[in-house]
Order: sequence, then C-alpha cells, then structure tokens
Amino acid sequence: MKLKQLRTVFQEVARGNPNLGDIAILKADALGARAHPDAIAKLQPVVGYHPPVDLDALMALPEGSFGYEYAHHMRRNKLQPFNVSPGMAALAQENVFALRYAVTHDIFHVLLGFDTSYAGEMGVLAFAVAQDYSRLQRVGLWMATVLYPVLAPGQMRQIARNRRRGYALGKQAKFLLGYRFEEMWERSLHEVRQELNLLD
Repeated sequence: MKLKQLRTVFQEVARGNPNLGDIAILKADALGARAHPDAIAKLQPVVGYHPPVDLDALMALPEGSFGYEYAHHMRRNKLQPFNVSPGMAALAQENVFALRYAVTHDIFHVLLGFDTSYAGEMGVLAFAVAQDYSRLQRVGLWMATVLYPVLAPGQMRQIARNRRRGYALGKQAKFLLGYRFEEMWERSLHEVRQELNLLD
C-alpha cells in the first residue's frame, strides 16, 4: 500500500503538482517517526483530522487574528500549507503523529514566534523535544545543536538562545499537538497563545 502511495506522489511531483502534505507524511513514516505512547493518547482528538487550509481565506481575516498571522507568515516565506490528499487518509489514520507534526510545523512557528532561519528551526525543535512527542526528535535536536552553528555561524548565539527558550516554552505549555488549531483561525493570536500557556 505504501509503495503505491509513494508511486502516486512521485507521479504528481513529475507532473509539477507536488502535494507537500503527502510528501511530508510519507517521509516521516519512512523515517520511523512515531510518538511516545503517552503522546499517542493525547493525540486522539486529532485522529483523522486534516482539514484543507486556504491561505486566501485566512488573509481576509483581521490583522492580529491567528489565521491572518499564519497566512501572512506562509506568504512572507513563500510556503504552502501541508494539505493531505484523500489517498493518504489510511496512512494519516495509522500514523497521526507523523501527519499532525508535519501539518502543524509552520503553525508552531507562528505560535512560538520563531522565524524560519536555523535559529528559528532550533526553537521549534527544542519545543517539540520538551513536549516529549517522539524519541526521534531528541536525536534531531542533538544533530541540530551540532550542525546548525556550523551551517549558520552568524546565528550561533541566537541558536543557543532559541534552544533554551523553545525548551522552556515546551515545558510550560499545554500539549500542542493535540489541538485543532484550524478551528481557532478567527481568534486573536495573543488569546490563543495565552490559552496554550505560550506567553513568556
């Protein structure tokens, strides 16, 4: 089944229509991305939940709203949401962690206030490790701690700061991966951060 799904994704990429959500979930699944048993229980509210995200509609929301700020982040960084095709529904159901982490990655950037630089990615990864989603992410954090300062020496101090801040936020925040953020778009970003215990 996974081979068939992989073939379909490659065909769409060859046609110039890559579905980033499909690619992300297949990649995570192939790398063995699995959540801790405790995290799996907390992910039950989002099992089978992957609504499509329309950036144009979100850009029409008021400035300061969660949805507008997310869409603005995506447009500013020339990113597309990780929407998932119906053909991936079975795999999405089987590995909800792989799906949800991929789909919400850029949402985390907005909620945590980290940009998309190496330093920003370090902050998001440290947050995920502190939330204890998956053992594999601890390995990723160790590798990033070694590699990111080499790849971006000018960001060395910010990388270290973001690692500390991301980890601290992860410890104090609610379990973010189980939230249906797509139902919060119209609320103010500040209000959502406050509810999730994400204010410094």
